[in-house]
Amino acid sequence: DVQLQASGGGLVQAGGSLRLSCRASGFTSDDHGIGWFRQAPGKEREGVSCIGSLDGSTYYTDSVKGRFTISSDNAKNTVYLQMNSLKPEDTAVYYCGGLDGSYYYTGCRPFGMNYWGNGTQVTVSS
Repeated sequence: DVQLQASGGGLVQAGGSLRLSCRASGFTSDDHGIGWFRQAPGKEREGVSCIGSLDGSTYYTDSVKGRFTISSDNAKNTVYLQMNSLKPEDTAVYYCGGLDGSYYYTGCRPFGMNYWGNGTQVTVSS
């Protein structure tokens, strides 16, 4: 079974940085995608960033472009989300999701994910 373990959330002041980690295990194919999603109180879960395992292609939602960077360390089976210049509106529970195959077909969207990890709270104070 695929398992995803997210960590790295916390409380930070606006303008600060955090790095989230998603450790993945159990994928049977080299072709899979992993993404970061977030859900703020009263809002739907949204895709923040995704990365493909085969070519390292990346996607970012507009609101985080230039501030967040997704990367992967295949030796550690871990995907990272480096979040810089954090804003109060980035406050949410962040989840990592995974899917078999490329995320190209469904996009970096929650409904396209086959697997979910635990959430980690990110709180940005003003």
